[in-house]
Amino acid sequence: MGAAMRRIHVGNALSAFGLGFTVPYLYVYVAQVRGLGAMTAGLVLAVFAVAALVVLPFAGRAIVRRGPLPVLLAALVTAALGALSLGIASSAAAVLGSASLLGAGQAVMQPALATVIVDCSSAETRSRAFAMQFFLQNLGLGVGGLIGGHLVDTSSAASFTLLFAIEAAMFLLLVVVMATVRTPHAPRIEGAPVASGRGGWKQLLGNRAMVQLCVLGFVLFFACYGQFESGLSAYGVEAAGISTSALGTALAANTLMIVVAQFAVLRFVERRRRSRVIAAVGLIWAVAWAVAGYAGLGHGSQEMATAAFVSTYALFGLGEAMLSPTVAPLVADLAPEGMVGQYNSAFALVKQLALAVGPAVGGPLGASLHAPYIVAFLLFSLGITFLAVLLGRQLTDVQDQPWLAKSRVLARGGAPVSADV
Repeated sequence: MGAAMRRIHVGNALSAFGLGFTVPYLYVYVAQVRGLGAMTAGLVLAVFAVAALVVLPFAGRAIVRRGPLPVLLAALVTAALGALSLGIASSAAAVLGSASLLGAGQAVMQPALATVIVDCSSAETRSRAFAMQFFLQNLGLGVGGLIGGHLVDTSSAASFTLLFAIEAAMFLLLVVVMATVRTPHAPRIEGAPVASGRGGWKQLLGNRAMVQLCVLGFVLFFACYGQFESGLSAYGVEAAGISTSALGTALAANTLMIVVAQFAVLRFVERRRRSRVIAAVGLIWAVAWAVAGYAGLGHGSQEMATAAFVSTYALFGLGEAMLSPTVAPLVADLAPEGMVGQYNSAFALVKQLALAVGPAVGGPLGASLHAPYIVAFLLFSLGITFLAVLLGRQLTDVQDQPWLAKSRVLARGGAPVSADV
């Protein structure tokens, strides 16, 4: 890791740490502490998704034209303002306006930061860089949530103001860190597409492999992340009789699996075809849904049901650890020269769509139609495997097996490109 990448990872960990202070308690803060009711709290969560969907189509063009770093700094300042204002907002209008700022800033941060990571890495180090990013995000969220839980007091609005102030401070600290980063221009891998004179979105839609990856990404996020705190948790409570404390344990098991397994998994996936790694994730998640089916539809003891439900979240975490060094680098390698920001924004937009649709579909289904819910999402997981196999046929050898780029350079008597800056 070069100096720039180290700064990026430190800043990424700090921002995730700040988010962890507020994300688990946002609903309680709006509905109970500010006394605005469940409907307003639900609207706040919806505003985050809507803000992301509004700004992401423009974020890619801004990153391409202005560069990822200025866009990232602007997004961080916007998110900091949103967090600060949310901590002192007392009316519904103020809360919703603050949430829109925070949601827009967070949404643009994703593709901008991903593009900075691409620019500060090479083809052979990119998977490890994104794995480190994902590891630090989950570690930061977990630690932040743990500390925030000890600071928060539902009888005191001031305690929540403190949490949002800490979140804003972490965003601003990341501004300071990122302002010192010098971003080189990342070398392209062999076989990467070449930019044309056509418009960014038109060219992207003409890239068949990228379109297939976006479809696959939608199913990935819809069938996993879109169910964590909606359909799957509702299913666990209603069908499996899972207590709220056990649900918290399941979420902790998911984070723990990612933190513990990330780099062991990375050593396994680095020399495998990316399409086959994604296909394997579909199979693992199919097993996870089958285990969830046993938890809610089986006839074992409550202890067995709880253990199975916790195992479901742990299996999802294993799949997430496999995806983090696989999907984001693949998006970068599919992008033509100078278009990485556009492609990252498009994929982030697909993710936000899945996260908006997933809870809306999965929540009611998981709460009331237990067997159809499990069967449907087990099939979605198998669909991930099928779509990954199809995607593999559209990828070049180097896109699917990035280590070949280094091997071919060495075979020609050259030296591999270093990620140090």
